[in-house]
Amino acid sequence: MKKGRIGSAPADVVTPLWVAAGLAMAPAVSMALGRFAYALLLPGMRADLNWSYTEAGAMNTASGVGFLIGAVVATWGSGKLGVKRAFMFGGLATAATLFCSGLTDRFETLLTLRTVGGATGAISFIAGSGLAAAAGQGGSRSRAPLVLGIYFAGGGLGVVVSALVIPPLVASAGWRAGWFALGFLSFAAMAIAFRALVRAPQLPGQRMQEMGGGWSALFLAPQIVSYGLYGLGYIAYATYIIAYLRSTQGFNTREISFFWALVGAAAMVGAFAWGPILARSKGGWGSVATIGMTTVAAAIPLFLTGRGPAYLSAILFGGAFLAAVAAMTACVRRTVVPHAWTEAIGVLTIGFALGQSIGPVLSGLISDGADGVRAGLLLSIAVLTTSVFVAAFQREPATSNRKHEEVTK
Repeated sequence: MKKGRIGSAPADVVTPLWVAAGLAMAPAVSMALGRFAYALLLPGMRADLNWSYTEAGAMNTASGVGFLIGAVVATWGSGKLGVKRAFMFGGLATAATLFCSGLTDRFETLLTLRTVGGATGAISFIAGSGLAAAAGQGGSRSRAPLVLGIYFAGGGLGVVVSALVIPPLVASAGWRAGWFALGFLSFAAMAIAFRALVRAPQLPGQRMQEMGGGWSALFLAPQIVSYGLYGLGYIAYATYIIAYLRSTQGFNTREISFFWALVGAAAMVGAFAWGPILARSKGGWGSVATIGMTTVAAAIPLFLTGRGPAYLSAILFGGAFLAAVAAMTACVRRTVVPHAWTEAIGVLTIGFALGQSIGPVLSGLISDGADGVRAGLLLSIAVLTTSVFVAAFQREPATSNRKHEEVTK
């Protein structure tokens, strides 16, 4: 078997952990750089372009709509492209949209770029999630949570890098330079991912897919609904918390960088710290725990003022918000046969993306009211709390999915 081509890696051996680290560039690009880093650019863009909070939120709503479109394509329409090619195409296209966002100040053009980038980011993220789930097969019982932890830690790494690079760059050269930097960083991340992609195991092939079935959307309904509500709730914090800290607590550029770096560093640690907990969690209790901590974290700066509570919020939010995505993936691994993992993850991501599409503009509309951005953030807490309760209704399947995993080893 030839090496060096995407899709040529053998799948009959335990995948090296460095491969999972390379695949982690997908959440680094699609989530951290492609979505969350916009919060670092928002205050400068809003001031320079005279945007309302509704218009500012529309940018992340456009990204969420694109993510929804990309999730649909990745779930049911990317079979001919192949999972590995979808991973690379999605990441590179997202990087291009980020770079091009620095070339214009036209609202409609920026909306279009955010929509396209959201779609291509979803394609790369879902493909990477499926590959990471496959890479976790074999070895001890703790290996799958470890591999997923490495994969989702990529999102935390992207947050840390953007925290160190973007605020000082924007302060000195403006928000356009921030977009250019995000594009360059994303291209570099995908270059790192390429070598790992060659060695990544293939997902179960056509023979397995012809078996059909393997999962029930009705059985996973509580997880799907909870994940959609989570997408609606967490994105308001991720979009507006920087603007809130600047406007109400007077955070300067250095403090914003430190806050955002704490979010990213905690996300990297949390991706591993939650692994043993998620490995033992049944039903939707992994989501209950991770989304519950995210909710508490989002509430802290709204009820407690000062740098200490804000930094505590960053640590708790960073430690849990990507772990909630890992909890969803772990649930899919337990309840869905391997050949249907990508489809099931895609359907859950569609619900998540729908929530992300609604969240920013809804919170923005409320933030433009008399009570300001705090009111929009309070809405996100209420939605996140509902998500926690819904996740508690997710049941564990009567039979283990382990026998299905053995088929693909």
